[in-house]
Amino acid sequence: MARTPSTMLELGTVAPDFTLLNPVTKQQVSLSDFKGKPVLVAFICNHCPYVVLIKKEFAQFAKDYQSKGLAVIAINANDVANYPDDSPEKMVEDAQAFSYSFPYLYDETQQTALAYQAACTPDFFMFDAEHKLFYRGQFDDARPKQDIPITAKDMMDAADALLAGESAPSLQKPSLGCNIKWKDGNEPDYS
Repeated sequence: MARTPSTMLELGTVAPDFTLLNPVTKQQVSLSDFKGKPVLVAFICNHCPYVVLIKKEFAQFAKDYQSKGLAVIAINANDVANYPDDSPEKMVEDAQAFSYSFPYLYDETQQTALAYQAACTPDFFMFDAEHKLFYRGQFDDARPKQDIPITAKDMMDAADALLAGESAPSLQKPSLGCNIKWKDGNEPDYS
């Protein structure tokens, strides 16, 4: 597990489209299914301690903000051959255990993670209704093995500003987490 920050993709970037499998429903889900809606795309996984720390609060955030008009999509792009805890079967268990109200998609080829320049889990990308990047960064200041409460403050502040038609937060701190577990030959160079 390498402590890895998010790449901080340029604000205003148009969300790359994707069509990925939802192992829970066995259906394909596309970003275009959410056309005209603001959307949060979260790269997460099952086993990373940084994700494990916030799963319950992230699931609650998603429920709260979906009811306010923010679509939420989670994507797991980890190499499941080398990290079987992140397999689609385990994704189904995770989605059920935490009552995910959003699609939890499997990026088997890792092409979606590469298109978003995702680097870590969790890595968050919030887009406006035109699917232009409004916020990218951390959920909040909480980290494993630290005594900092999980508040979702950064994510809530960004979502509240977006839904109110306000400007993007000027301070956007990178997310920090485990590096995405890339398949051999897929390791990106985002420099």
